Amino acid sequence: MPDFCNIVNELHFHRMKKLFLFFFIVNITAAKAQLPDHVYKPNIRSVKLHKYGDIYSYPVITLNSTDQLELHFDDMDADMKYYYYGFQLCNADWTPANVQTFDYIRGFQSNRITTYRNSSLVQVRYTHYQAVLPERNSAPTKAGNYLLKVFLNDDTSKLVFTKRMLVVNTKASVSAIITQPFNANFFRTHQRVQVAVNTANAQINTFSPQDLKVVVVQNNIWSAASVIDRPTIFRGNYFEYSDEENTTFPAGKEWRWIDLRSLRLMSERMDKLFDSDTSDRVDVYVKPDGERRQQLYVYYRDFNGIYTIENRDNANPYWQGDYAWIHFTYIPPGNRAYEGKSVYVFGELTNYEQNDDSKMIFNETKGIYEKELYLKQGYYNYSYVTLTDRKQVGVQPSYENTEGNYWGTENGYMVLVYFRPFGARADELIGFTRVNSAIQR
Repeated sequence: MPDFCNIVNELHFHRMKKLFLFFFIVNITAAKAQLPDHVYKPNIRSVKLHKYGDIYSYPVITLNSTDQLELHFDDMDADMKYYYYGFQLCNADWTPANVQTFDYIRGFQSNRITTYRNSSLVQVRYTHYQAVLPERNSAPTKAGNYLLKVFLNDDTSKLVFTKRMLVVNTKASVSAIITQPFNANFFRTHQRVQVAVNTANAQINTFSPQDLKVVVVQNNIWSAASVIDRPTIFRGNYFEYSDEENTTFPAGKEWRWIDLRSLRLMSERMDKLFDSDTSDRVDVYVKPDGERRQQLYVYYRDFNGIYTIENRDNANPYWQGDYAWIHFTYIPPGNRAYEGKSVYVFGELTNYEQNDDSKMIFNETKGIYEKELYLKQGYYNYSYVTLTDRKQVGVQPSYENTEGNYWGTENGYMVLVYFRPFGARADELIGFTRVNSAIQR
């Protein structure tokens, strides 16, 4: 006869195993549901988050200041819904911090977005939502990386989209210079970012040089950010990060552009404009683009990959801006598809993502890549990148086959310095600066 205690222990083991698997699956699902800068609902368009009054800025605020951000987005269902927003504190690598919400948020954990307006003077119907945040009744109390999460009906499981934002508590001085790399292979194609951090006035205790973590982001492209956790030089309160392996970035070329601020008059980069009399569909064909790898570098002002919501046809771009189908065409060398690689439309207009929404389709008959995107009136920067069809961890999209790289290209860089005190459960953002390669040439 089997031992009763052994039977009980066996049953307990299997029960705990099931519970472990359940919570493991729940955690995995939750992690997938919090991807930064991602839209989960197909009815949501034109999500923008920037400093109040500055449409070209990145969403960075100073802790305990009066800084505010503007949030804008459209619901193409054209009805009224109850949207709420909340904040999620994250580590330097954008994984959720192991901290309870009430430890980093003062006031309510979620707030309803109460400002909305139906579109007017446009063919496409939608509802525009906007908010100014943080509000007095809900504000971050710790510095660091934050995910702004918008969800439906005050139900956090009904996630609509996420946007990155930064809250900085300046304790360290940060400086950076941009130079050409010493490596002969990268000398004419890449840019090197040398970073210096001084914590003399920071009032922090660094027991090891690795207590600080530096992140360098080129043109707001977080997927290609460089994370540096070890200084090249360390002297007391001075930290220098100049290792070429971690501080070198492909320079690319100036971003391509399309002006959609008017759908009544054709702009310079428009090839054709069709406005149907029988439907609300508007089609804009961008002039065909070719590869620029072998072309001489030409400087012109761009916005380093972002887009702005602007309108020349009506007064207010947010609820009086129309939508149109924008057709992009890329002509590969010799009108032949890239072997083993796919081509993507790249920039903020596609959330810097490589998926079916940004992937171009090769037209065998015409020998061209084609893609149509549904975009709101505004001014758009974009590039073309290639990515190997064979999935490889850590492989980034490349300009090499489409745009080419030139060391003198104008690029913007964010440098962020994080510190995790002994025993703390989250990375604190203690330093921040922006540098531009054109200014330092």
